[in-house]
Amino acid sequence: MENLIELDKKHFIHPTSSIQQQQANGAKVIIEKGEGIYLTDRNGSVFIDAMSSLWNVNIGHGREELADAAAEQMKKLAFSSAFSTFSHEPAIKLAEKIASITPVGLNAVFFTSGGSESNDSAIKLVRHYWKIQDQPNRRKIVALKRGYHGVAAASTSVTGIPEFWEMAGHMMTDFTHADSLYGKDTEKAITSLRHTIEVEGPETIAAFLAEPVQGAGGVLIPPADYFKEIRQLCDEYGILFIADEVITGFGRTGKMFGMENWGVIPDMMTFAKGVTSGYIPLGGVIVSDYIHHVLKEKSAGTLFHGFTYSGHPTAAAVALKNIEIIEQEGLVENSRKMGGELLKGFKKMKEDLDIVGDVRTIGLLGAVELVQDPDTNKRFSPDLKVASKVIEALHERGVICRPVTFDSTDIICFSPPLIMNQTQVNTLVEKLHDAVLSVQKQLVNSSII
Repeated sequence: MENLIELDKKHFIHPTSSIQQQQANGAKVIIEKGEGIYLTDRNGSVFIDAMSSLWNVNIGHGREELADAAAEQMKKLAFSSAFSTFSHEPAIKLAEKIASITPVGLNAVFFTSGGSESNDSAIKLVRHYWKIQDQPNRRKIVALKRGYHGVAAASTSVTGIPEFWEMAGHMMTDFTHADSLYGKDTEKAITSLRHTIEVEGPETIAAFLAEPVQGAGGVLIPPADYFKEIRQLCDEYGILFIADEVITGFGRTGKMFGMENWGVIPDMMTFAKGVTSGYIPLGGVIVSDYIHHVLKEKSAGTLFHGFTYSGHPTAAAVALKNIEIIEQEGLVENSRKMGGELLKGFKKMKEDLDIVGDVRTIGLLGAVELVQDPDTNKRFSPDLKVASKVIEALHERGVICRPVTFDSTDIICFSPPLIMNQTQVNTLVEKLHDAVLSVQKQLVNSSII
């Protein structure tokens, strides 16, 4: 075990981690096994994976069906390029399957290796779309503050979280961000977006890009009318609407795709994560029939965009089996039902504890806010790191979860596997209640509350 920790420090640069913390303390946990909603480390400690690792292990850990699907495909054709119009059955069948479960009018798929590549690809495709229609000035992408869309060149710039820009600076130009106020005041949010569009000049804007539910931004769930007004605003100015379904796709919100919760059809959807439940890297962009028609009619010559693993046959075979499991086991409906039960638990906890503010879920995607005074929504000082303390208390109780802090609001995010049952929901809520209570007592003893 010690040897692994030292090897980790010496050779493994971790993504989205503190390099200095890793060098000082070593790996926080070395996971050895996953089964169902649980992860086991090398010491034998078992944890509820309340984040589905990175919002993505939708069907749970240890599903041999996906291993079998990968092995079978690898024995037959592990990899073959899709460049220069070469093709193979798994990618064709997966594109057909995805078209069959997406909202009407979205029928063509460009495959990538993950979410960052998917959003980069969508941005390049919409700019190409306008260019081949003699509107090359339509290059700007409008997104939302607190939105997260990845860490590749364009997806870093379209992400609305400044820390990701500060690491290496903006990689591309022509990106801007409107206020992310949805969940609180639709009118203000729409007004902010309209103002942004008019200041930038609608004739220069290629697309508006947003998550149906902002995940890394703190699980911000929009009200019923928000995306309907977004769709109308985009149509008014002739702007394409891209829905980032990387987190919300494939059952996470209690619908197959997040935008279905509001009955709104975007012009493009990006996806990744839940398409394979994280068992193998895969992502993509789904485009509308009319965008596909323009590409077929006017995109002359080679489309100079693609990845080595676009349409990877083994990844496609795993995705097909994963989607089959989601459908056969009714996991979309289970997500909706168990998400409702999780919300009941959150609300009961809010009644019982003094530092719990807003609680929310949509399917098995949820958040609990921690505040100094729930009546006034007074927030804790960021120096107290209350959310991080609750995360540590959860870790001690066998739960892996994720803190988010924006505008001094401490948020605990949840995204457990869609296979979760009632007993497991109850256990998660009990452990969360106990963890929050322990931190609350610390704050009382320190005379902070």
